[in-house]
Parts: sequence; C-alpha cells; structure tokens
Amino acid sequence: MTERSPGSPADQRVGDATERVQTTQRSRAKESRRQALLSSAATLFAVDGFNRVSLEDLGAAAGVSGPAVYRHFAGKQAVLGALLLSVSQELLEGGRRVVADAADPAAALARLVQFHVDFALSNPDVIRVQDRDFSNLSDDDQAEVRTLQRNYVELWVEVLQALHAGTDTAELRMRAHAAFGLINSTPHSVRSHGRRVAAKSARPLLESMALAALLVAASPVPGE
Repeated sequence: MTERSPGSPADQRVGDATERVQTTQRSRAKESRRQALLSSAATLFAVDGFNRVSLEDLGAAAGVSGPAVYRHFAGKQAVLGALLLSVSQELLEGGRRVVADAADPAAALARLVQFHVDFALSNPDVIRVQDRDFSNLSDDDQAEVRTLQRNYVELWVEVLQALHAGTDTAELRMRAHAAFGLINSTPHSVRSHGRRVAAKSARPLLESMALAALLVAASPVPGE
C-alpha cells in the first residue's frame, strides 16, 4: 500500500473540507443565537417596553451573557432595529410572492389578507413593539422601516386598483390601512378577560372582516 504524505493534495482537500464544515457550523450557531436574541427581544420589549429592558435581560432570556449580545448587535437600539427591519422586509417579500403567485386580483387580495392575518396571529409581540417603540429606533432605521412599510401598502393598493376601477388612490390606501388596523389589533382582540381566543377561531373572523372592509362599495355622500 502506498503511504500518503502529510502534505499531499488529498490531505489538503480533506483539510479544506473539514474547515468548510466547521465554518458552516459556526455560522449556523451564530445565526441561531442571533435569532434567539431577536425572539427574546420581541417578547421582552412587548411585555416591559424597550426602555425597561437591559442587555443583561436580553442575554439571559436568550441563554447568553449580557456582554455576549455585542457579538451580534452594536447595542439594544440595534436589536430593536434588526427586529423591526427584518419583520418589515419579510412582510414585503412575502406579500410580493403572494401577488406573483395569484391567478387574478381577487385571488391576490384574498391571499394577501390570509398572509397578513397569519403574520398578525404569529407575531403579536412584534406588533406591540412596532406600535409602542417605533420612536426608539435610530433615525436611519425609522426611515428604512417606513420605506419598507410604504412599499408594502402600495403592493395592496395596486391590487385594490384592479378591483375598484376609477377609485382615488388615496381612498385605496385608506382601505388598506383600515384593514391593517383591524388585523393588527389582534394582540388586543384575541384576548378576552385575560384569556386568549384560539387562532383557529380568530383567523376566519379576521379574514372575513378585512375582506369586507376592502371590497365594500363606497356609499354616496349625501347631497352629491
């Protein structure tokens, strides 16, 4: 049998492959800890508010030390920014996929409503954080979140234009925002006297109410 020298090309390839595997594992572990921190931040910020949560609180909730948070984020404000930016980006990208896959505008609107209701039921803490702590974002993050959210609204408006021909764009935006307000009230509306309403009960009600608000014909103004 021919012995392989330690510095042979075969040994080098094995070493390179091992290093790539280890690098991938480290990257996955780092991303997993980052996501755990964001998930913990959503819960803590929703319950206690951004200003009352410390980095030590965040680290403890995610199973790391307070100083270890700095390996993933520049500080608590950066955590808040990453949380709201990632959610806004996910909404926009998900909404675009929904519209692209829909057969027609009516189907697109129904799927958008389903998509947003699913988001609201799955992320009540994030909705609370957005409502209460948006002003604690940095100026740059505020601007970027607003841009993402405006693009998301316009996605809905484009679909609504196909279903309400000749309707003023401002009214269509109002319809979209009204539907968001209804759906995003989920963190409050799915609770009754401290008890949660099951998502399977809340989902069809929210979907039907939102669709009705989006599709209802405008009533004529008296005197016109």
